[in-house]
Amino acid sequence: MPTATKTLIDSYYAAFNAGQSQAMLDVLTTDVVHDINQGAREIGREKFARFLDHMNIAYRERLTDIVVMTSADGSRAAAEFVVHGEYLRTDPGLPAAHGQRYVLPAGAFFEIRDGLIARVSNYYNLEDWLTQVGAT
Repeated sequence: MPTATKTLIDSYYAAFNAGQSQAMLDVLTTDVVHDINQGAREIGREKFARFLDHMNIAYRERLTDIVVMTSADGSRAAAEFVVHGEYLRTDPGLPAAHGQRYVLPAGAFFEIRDGLIARVSNYYNLEDWLTQVGAT
């Protein structure tokens, strides 16, 4: 099962890098839990889809140096990666966007259920991001 879990997470990130939101959604449970970095917990594939739509408008991001680690039984996974991004459109509550570029180490934790991702918890250093986009 760890191999299947790693393949699942790899496909999730491949879809992210390809800009294929539907392919990302296809590997999530309908009741997926999404812990947004320093934000709210949202539940459900529909809310995740709205989040992706918003992100695709405000940011252009590509992940590199992705390393996926899995638990022995395949029920959990973690990923570490580097986000290469561009801030395209002002996100409410954040500084004004004018195409600032950023490079940010980040990570995510996953729960797997029935061969699908049941939880995604994303983490990065918001203060680092704010510094890079010129907010501090």
